[in-house]
Amino acid sequence: MLAVQLKQDSHCTIKDLALQHGVSARTIARDLSLMREQGMQIDADRGRGGGVRLDRNWGVGRMNLAYAEAVDLLISIAVAEQMNSPMFLASLGSVRRQLVASFSPEKRSKVNRLKSRILIGITSSTYVQTGAKPPPKRVVQALHQAFVTQEQLEIRYKREDGEISERRIEPHYLLLKYPIWYVIAYDHLRNSPRVFRCDRIASAKPNGTHFPLLPKEEFGQSLADGDLSVIAQQAPADKPT
Repeated sequence: MLAVQLKQDSHCTIKDLALQHGVSARTIARDLSLMREQGMQIDADRGRGGGVRLDRNWGVGRMNLAYAEAVDLLISIAVAEQMNSPMFLASLGSVRRQLVASFSPEKRSKVNRLKSRILIGITSSTYVQTGAKPPPKRVVQALHQAFVTQEQLEIRYKREDGEISERRIEPHYLLLKYPIWYVIAYDHLRNSPRVFRCDRIASAKPNGTHFPLLPKEEFGQSLADGDLSVIAQQAPADKPT
């Protein structure tokens, strides 16, 4: 593994690394760039005979997360902070700042845009919670993909009266009314905004058609319902320290 080698060896040149791994110097340079974007401290010595190395202190208390995993973790932290739970939250702000700081400026902007599309409302009533079930994993995965990539989603939706309909929706916002998640979407069947309970989506599949994000004003009452608060407009605390 390249990261392990860079940490153990005090002096590695890109040329030597390319020969050892059987790839081109350009491939090694690209991999090093990706490692820096993930937050690894890669040092380079300039000049003839210079090399690259990984800070020996790197890895202490760190996780090497893929971008999608880091996004999920960051959004989960934002949800937990917004819900104001008194337990185990003392260090979340520090974790969030370090995680955000590990992103490139472009990815940081993308994450902030995603966070601004996740909303927190009032807790669901006991009646609603009694009839709720966790949505199927395949539905959650499809919804996650469509939400992040802004793709239209083909769904089969079961209404409260048991009737099932086929819809083509654009998942613009996600709403948590604990513990129930909702999708605030543009519904092409009704040609208007609609709110769908995630646990009532029987099947879901992105169709590859991308949609532009509509401003919140377009959703009117759908966003106003439930005493909502946006969990993540970019704030000074999100900037690296």
